[in-house]
Amino acid sequence: MPWVEVRGNSIRVKWWGGEFKAGADGKPTRTKVYESASGPEPGVPFESEDEAFDYGLDREHDRRHGNHIARASAGTPMESYCWDWYASNRLRPHSQKAYRSMLKSVIVPYWTGRPIGEITPIEYDLWKRQVRAKYSDNYAGQILGLFKMLMDDAVIKYKARRESPVVEQRRRGRYEKKTTRRAKRNLPIEAVYRLAVNAYHVWGYTGWTYIWTIAFTGMRPPGEMYGLQRGYASPNWPATDPDGEQREEAAARYGSSLHALRVQYQLYAVDKAPTLAGPKYESHRTLVVPPFLHEMHAVLLASHASPFVFTSMVGKPLLNAEFSKSYWRPIRDGAPERTGRRDRVRPALPAVEEMAGQDIYRLRHWHRELLDEPGADIARVAKEARMGHELPGVEGIYSMVTLAMEERIVEYLQGVWEKLLARGLWLPPSPISLPPERLQGGVPLFSGYPILD
Repeated sequence: MPWVEVRGNSIRVKWWGGEFKAGADGKPTRTKVYESASGPEPGVPFESEDEAFDYGLDREHDRRHGNHIARASAGTPMESYCWDWYASNRLRPHSQKAYRSMLKSVIVPYWTGRPIGEITPIEYDLWKRQVRAKYSDNYAGQILGLFKMLMDDAVIKYKARRESPVVEQRRRGRYEKKTTRRAKRNLPIEAVYRLAVNAYHVWGYTGWTYIWTIAFTGMRPPGEMYGLQRGYASPNWPATDPDGEQREEAAARYGSSLHALRVQYQLYAVDKAPTLAGPKYESHRTLVVPPFLHEMHAVLLASHASPFVFTSMVGKPLLNAEFSKSYWRPIRDGAPERTGRRDRVRPALPAVEEMAGQDIYRLRHWHRELLDEPGADIARVAKEARMGHELPGVEGIYSMVTLAMEERIVEYLQGVWEKLLARGLWLPPSPISLPPERLQGGVPLFSGYPILD
């Protein structure tokens, strides 16, 4: 039961909030920790002993029914809670970097000094409007999504609030159309071909193959493309897969009739060191590739000794290259003719107007559009699996990608390529293969970079 103390004009009530005092070893003792209040709200005193007693009874009722919010928890400043939450979560390096940036630059500066338990829905709505007005739709969505995670954990995990200030309800007021995706222009295969031609002149046969690989596999750039290693490329895989069970299963499934590569890792920097990690959303997957793309990869791998399929202009891993500035912009936007040293000469590059302002990720979207074309006749489960997605609900539980579906993908993609070549378009010459003496002792199949768990 709560008890009330009266001291002069002050009335205070105490109650047990369900916690015990911790001992020297950090374990709870049998000594109860009591909470107290001098009013129903900060700065508002109790008007009578009965009001104070009823307030204490309500708090104990909340404790018995699992709804009690400790005053100390609710009073935690947002800046402390945000950084404690950040430190307690196990995040991938990319997510860690993104969350830290949003907390440091947007969320913490605005909410500093505000107790976590006192943020109201109307305060959140006002802040939400400011965020939407100041930042792009994509970045604003990420900021608001992170704030929602903070509030949901405060309610469910840490019991610092009874409910979240992020209230989702049916639309009211003036209708505002949501921007759910960036505007995309129609991208015909001729435009993709022009990108590949520009890539060849910028980057050699590696650039030519890089563009067609994204366009005909849907692999995610940059991480999955940078991280594709020789041992997981179709000219070698599955015979070179270090996972014995995976190797045997793939060999039995594909044999010599289909070529496939394995999306096993992505490559990025952790503390400035190159590191391999699982693909986004742990979407490890096997991608069957059409014969023309398999041949491109075989020719490319024969021309260098790197463990990575795609290397920079100087033969190093792409991770440290200024890809946007030195590679993608001249490929997409064109560039004037370059003369001078023989190794720097290249013709004028025309801009690919259909890709103006777009990043290279647009080619992954184009791959999905290609699979959705009328007449492709590719099952939805096969398309989603190829993109690294899972079908939701019961459909995902009962669906599975069959070998016949993968054979259809290969047949369809090869047909698209052959139809393009039937127009008599220019193709680049194959690169010179490495001399036998350079191959003595073999070439590394894998990079040996550390792998992030």
